[in-house]
Amino acid sequence: MNEILTVAEMGTADRLAVEHGVPSLTLMEHAGHAVADEIARRFEPCTVAVICGPGNNGGDGFVAARHLAERGWDVRLALLGRRDALKGDAAAMAGLWQGGDEPLTPHVFDDANLIIDALFGAGLSRALEGEARDIVLALNHSRIPVVAVDVPSGLHGDLGHAFDDVCVQADLTVTFFRKKPAHVLMPGRMQCGEVIVADIGIPESVLDTIHPRLFQNGPSLWGADFPWPDPRAHKYARGHCVVVSGPSHATGAARMAARGALRAGAGLVSVASPLDAADINAASLTAIMVKPFKGVGGLDELLKDKRINAVVIGPGCGVGRATRELVAAVLAHDCASGIDADGLTSFAENPGELFRLLHENCVLTPHEGEFERIFPGLLKKSANKIEAARAAAAMAKCTVLLKGADTVIAARDGRAIVNTDAPPTLATAGAGDVLSGFIGGMLAQGLDSHTAAAIAAWLHGEAALAFGPGLIAEDLPEMLPEVLGRLKDERDEHGFHPPR
Repeated sequence: MNEILTVAEMGTADRLAVEHGVPSLTLMEHAGHAVADEIARRFEPCTVAVICGPGNNGGDGFVAARHLAERGWDVRLALLGRRDALKGDAAAMAGLWQGGDEPLTPHVFDDANLIIDALFGAGLSRALEGEARDIVLALNHSRIPVVAVDVPSGLHGDLGHAFDDVCVQADLTVTFFRKKPAHVLMPGRMQCGEVIVADIGIPESVLDTIHPRLFQNGPSLWGADFPWPDPRAHKYARGHCVVVSGPSHATGAARMAARGALRAGAGLVSVASPLDAADINAASLTAIMVKPFKGVGGLDELLKDKRINAVVIGPGCGVGRATRELVAAVLAHDCASGIDADGLTSFAENPGELFRLLHENCVLTPHEGEFERIFPGLLKKSANKIEAARAAAAMAKCTVLLKGADTVIAARDGRAIVNTDAPPTLATAGAGDVLSGFIGGMLAQGLDSHTAAAIAAWLHGEAALAFGPGLIAEDLPEMLPEVLGRLKDERDEHGFHPPR
């Protein structure tokens, strides 16, 4: 269930389900029933307040209220608007509700131990106002546990944020068939709490018509392509990754990236080192080789070795013309390339110069500040982070990994993956350098740039989670054996089946 559907695509899924013979009323019944089931799994019977809106989200709320009441829960239901104004399936489900309803005021929360938010769904097109806004503010102030239906009210399903920052803060969100962008993008993901995706009877075959282009990162997406070592392979068969070092005062970033590449599975890793930094790097490295070079010509000569098939450049290189020239030298060779940090910022005055050098097997790994430097204004004018990354990948004609708590990995053809396993402990110096190394290690093993970046981002997050509090960047490569061991166990036990 890695596919993520936009609000429009989810509407198409509903329509196709009806065309396949699943009545829309049945879908609503299953949705409300699923909400009640998830609540019953997590909470003891108590007084629950159900707040319903005037549309289908409210209809789901009526169903959930009915099923909880049938199980003996004390249910109060409040409706935004008049019951006789409801239409379609929502009106039908309201007709099956045997309990009363009351006006939507904060008094509905009196004595409530749990709240079901069924005011508005993912298609909300404007900021909350009037009664709805007041009730959401009161709800959040109450600190009573909240279960949201589809998305927390006020949160736009595609944008991943509220229109004016007024949004229900849910503890649990029950959505249906597939997640939407709001469930994976920040800050929406934090507003949702735990997200459960319920099966409500929509046939999986509808995805063959929708052709989703957005996915949540995870092994089921790329596990079948993971480059496990072949018993017959030798080290060169697993690729040779070169990480370009900065000058003598800035060598640590390259060494962390190199360690990441080696742990990620590259057969050989070398640090290409300016002459003044060669001794410093050599004194700190063992399994990783040091290859001294002098200037652009020296790096060019070094990269003529056809066994080198992946290069990482940027971490600690310094910002300016010298780095631009080194990046150009790297991109002149037929090898996969990861470009990060100073390798990106050095082109801030003329990003087009970089774009002309890039090729399909490159990965750019900017954080939002670096992204703004090489794609100025793109984040602000895009609907969300996903669309910004997609536009950047199309512009650069290669994979763009836009870092953050909701890292987006976009391919030049419009496919995009959102990574959701990164803990806040990754906000530490050098973590991005290690990620660049993980990408380089995956590229060296022959993966295409989009798959390599997706796997690396997931491994990066899982390594941080495995270590826990107190993480520093140097810990990340050392956690990979544990993460890879679990991944191998999962493969051996279940196998991996990619999305439709």
